[in-house]
Amino acid sequence: MIPLNRNLASLQRSAIRVYTNLARETPDCAMLTIGEPDFDTPQAIKAAAAAALTRGQTHYAPNQGTEKLRRAIADYETRRGRATAPENVLVTIGACQALFTALLGILNPGEEVIVPTPGFGLYETIATIAGAKTVRLDVTKTGFQIDEKALLAAVTPRTKAIVINSPCNPTGVVFSRESLAAVKRAVMGRPIFVICDNVYQQLSYCGTCPDLSLDGELRDQVILCQSFSKPYAMTGWRVGYLICPDYVMERLLLLSAAEITAVPTFLQEAAVEALKEDPEPMRRVYESRRDFVCRRLKEMGLSFPEPRGAFYVFPGIEQYGMTSADFCTRMIREGKVAAVPGSCFGAEGYLRLSYCVSDETLKTALDRMETFLKTLS
Repeated sequence: MIPLNRNLASLQRSAIRVYTNLARETPDCAMLTIGEPDFDTPQAIKAAAAAALTRGQTHYAPNQGTEKLRRAIADYETRRGRATAPENVLVTIGACQALFTALLGILNPGEEVIVPTPGFGLYETIATIAGAKTVRLDVTKTGFQIDEKALLAAVTPRTKAIVINSPCNPTGVVFSRESLAAVKRAVMGRPIFVICDNVYQQLSYCGTCPDLSLDGELRDQVILCQSFSKPYAMTGWRVGYLICPDYVMERLLLLSAAEITAVPTFLQEAAVEALKEDPEPMRRVYESRRDFVCRRLKEMGLSFPEPRGAFYVFPGIEQYGMTSADFCTRMIREGKVAAVPGSCFGAEGYLRLSYCVSDETLKTALDRMETFLKTLS
């Protein structure tokens, strides 16, 4: 066999997909694995894409994205509190490509990226592909917030970036102002980027989330990654964006053009329309489901950090004396309920439940989970 890129040797398939597939192979299994809104994309967004196709918008878009969409994104971010010019916006294939472009574009082999853990596994995957190292900052013992002393101990001369995902996947936790102030102090005056993964910002249950991407003093160090997938129920559309300083955009645009050329033109028309939509009705539904799930889990005797955004809850299961992978496998096969092991997110002894499913599915899943837990007791 001909050798491949050695950086790919340690990559593994996402456990989210592995356990979702195991659930699909199990008849009548209630799935709480995928973080995908159960809502349909709003009709106005679909109509905008259809109209663009009818007008013949099927040709190449500019590498950076259409001026219309970049201007709409810049206006949205400016209203949100981050003065943004269209020139600083790069339209991407979802937040995944935004993150890939950002991290691959800044990381050199041997450099390090700090990730508060538990955290989304894609960050470590991208760092590995870049030949860089992920430094996990364990927040499970500090109330799922960032401890400044621990953060400073993790920073080395090789540190190139810190990733902040708030509200967080898999916990739903929102990082406090104190946590973000610690991050700011850690990077100010140092050649360290802050990657703000803001894909759940519009699905917060606590008003406006503290957000380092709005801090003017960090403007030259922040790369913002965002997606239309979660707030507008557009997961299958694969549209997102990246915002960064001029000197970073100059290089990242070239990388993105080499990766994808450009996002399909008619999808960008749909994204323009999406920015006119209000995600508040969906957010209220998720909040109601959050309340229901948290109440049921407490009744089962499980503890978890309070989800203050997104649509996940992260209960601890250490008391059952098995790995999170074994627990989730048994719960699928014996309890007909599917969740994702905490080990997938770098935190053993937990599991992630996604509540972006119908109320009926949620009730069925939690009833079955309660029955399953009783068999373990």
